[in-house]
Amino acid sequence: MAAFQEARDAYAQLGVDIEHAIAHALQVPISIHCWQADDVRGFENREATDSGGIMATGNYHGAARNADELRSDYEMVLSLVPGEHRANLHAIYGEGAKARDDIQPEHFQNWIEWAKAQHIKLDFNPTYFAHPMAASGFTLSSQDKETRDFWIRHGIASRRVAAYMAREQDAECVNNHWIPDGAKDSPADRWSPRQRLKGSLDQILEEKIEGCTDSVESKLFGLGSEDYVVGSFEFYSHYALQTGTLFCLDMGHFHPTETIADKLSALLQFHPRLLI
Repeated sequence: MAAFQEARDAYAQLGVDIEHAIAHALQVPISIHCWQADDVRGFENREATDSGGIMATGNYHGAARNADELRSDYEMVLSLVPGEHRANLHAIYGEGAKARDDIQPEHFQNWIEWAKAQHIKLDFNPTYFAHPMAASGFTLSSQDKETRDFWIRHGIASRRVAAYMAREQDAECVNNHWIPDGAKDSPADRWSPRQRLKGSLDQILEEKIEGCTDSVESKLFGLGSEDYVVGSFEFYSHYALQTGTLFCLDMGHFHPTETIADKLSALLQFHPRLLI
């Protein structure tokens, strides 16, 4: 308590009321990621559970094995962590879906009813990884049109699920698009995948859907894509500005010498808001 009082006095000299700041912060909803509870396995039935896109390194005992266990984990977290919260779902956490490019709101109805009972809101993410159609390391930027079309259909289906969630909760649902596309080694062609990615995103976002707030997530690097990430910071920051899409930064995927605070002070001169 003595340290808190000392900090409070020091900030007060700068004109900052930290008790007011804390009270305000506790009213800002934090969207808790569902994939922290099961190492990004998901609950869909698929032939290749580890094919393409993401490498989870936890693999801890006691991971949620089904949606009921995951919801139970959520409830424990909500009981222990103060503040306002939301629940952030990936498409692979639906129940009963047979095909990634044909997910429907009904596959998330149990989540919607659960969120209402918990008095929280939902956010959503299409899942462009962990699927045979992502095994090449490229999805929306793939050279193969069939592959691109599959993931475009998935992106469109995800937007419609998010819009349904928004209507059910009478509040926006943020639908965050992150694609794993990239290369571990230096590619000869850095232009074409980004050109294809832009074209795919344009098709996905073509329809204006009320309630669904789409965001695009940048990374500097990812596991397996250390040299080249198609959806780079520069690509998505400009794409978001041009299309009015929310811009997302993954705080864990930038160089240690970079600071998110420095990026925020620059980006917020141009973007009305950001997703972190």
